[in-house]
Amino acid sequence: MGPIVLAAGGTGGHLFPAEALARTLRARGLPVVLVTDTRGHAFGEGLSDIPVHRVSAGTPGRGLVSKARTALSLLAGALQARCILKDLKPTVVVGFGGYPSVPTVFAAQRLGIPVVLHEQNAVMGRANKMLAGGARLIATSFPQVSGLPRHVASVRTGNPVRPAILDLASRPYTAPTSTLSVLVTGGSQGASVFSTILPAAVARLSPEHRLRLSIRQQARPETMEQAREGYAGLGVDVELAPFFRDMAGRLDACHLAICRSGAGTVAELAVAGRPAILVPYPQAMDDHQTANAKALVEAGGAWLMPHAQFTAEALAHRLAAFLDDPAPLVLAAAGSRSFAIPDAAERLADAVLDVARGGRAAA
Repeated sequence: MGPIVLAAGGTGGHLFPAEALARTLRARGLPVVLVTDTRGHAFGEGLSDIPVHRVSAGTPGRGLVSKARTALSLLAGALQARCILKDLKPTVVVGFGGYPSVPTVFAAQRLGIPVVLHEQNAVMGRANKMLAGGARLIATSFPQVSGLPRHVASVRTGNPVRPAILDLASRPYTAPTSTLSVLVTGGSQGASVFSTILPAAVARLSPEHRLRLSIRQQARPETMEQAREGYAGLGVDVELAPFFRDMAGRLDACHLAICRSGAGTVAELAVAGRPAILVPYPQAMDDHQTANAKALVEAGGAWLMPHAQFTAEALAHRLAAFLDDPAPLVLAAAGSRSFAIPDAAERLADAVLDVARGGRAAA
């Protein structure tokens, strides 16, 4: 069997699943190669010896010049990828979405190499949608995905999460008693709105409620001082940081998360079994974060607060209700965990190998 090529790059949302699949395939003794764009990073600890090839790619901008430049870059990348794939002779190519994956997946399709696409979101990304017609199989993270082509086979494998998060799958949720621990994150870049709304919401709580709150909040560097000033004098236990590196420990310690609803975030919440208030990023492409959030809400694991409805008054009302009666949090924790697929990496590996052996033909 030739190597399995993983085409991924860009954000962690595309790279984390690719890294998880690489780890699983390597554990099965299978050769893996990563093809990413010139800006992409190699895999992290434990996978640093995986060969990495780089090709040109780009993300289309709004102007005609930017789009033309991107098209030329993708074409150059496809030619580079074609040479790489002809040399590697892979058994299958797995694309993880995002424009850095396009040249390699496109070249594989032109060469007749079987392609598997992994779609992290509940709305199919534009890069994957562009390539979906030539895929042998589309592996999805959500039970329902908007934009899937009907003529291509699909299977829900789930979205692989980082090993430290996976370790939380067996840890039970403990209901808050005297203190409600809240974890506030906004993705890798933070979310400015949380630095405004959270302190204002806490200020609307009674002094007794504030004393029972513990908040660990990710704040963008440029809004850190604003958040710090907002919390000043409120008598609430707060820790502010631009980024939490020990996310697994933070998730394990919290009773409630307040966060965006990127695909990776939803998958990690579900595996950890943590209830959440989800505030979708309003500028997300095709509003996919709202679709992601709705899926977890339907499972009973979260509450959706669209950006326009995410006000200090509304959030204060919810926090006060949870402080007075934590029972809904316990139910939501169970709902969140029911949505999880902890063995997503194994399922994805099984699906990829099925295609490599000639299975999973187009439906």
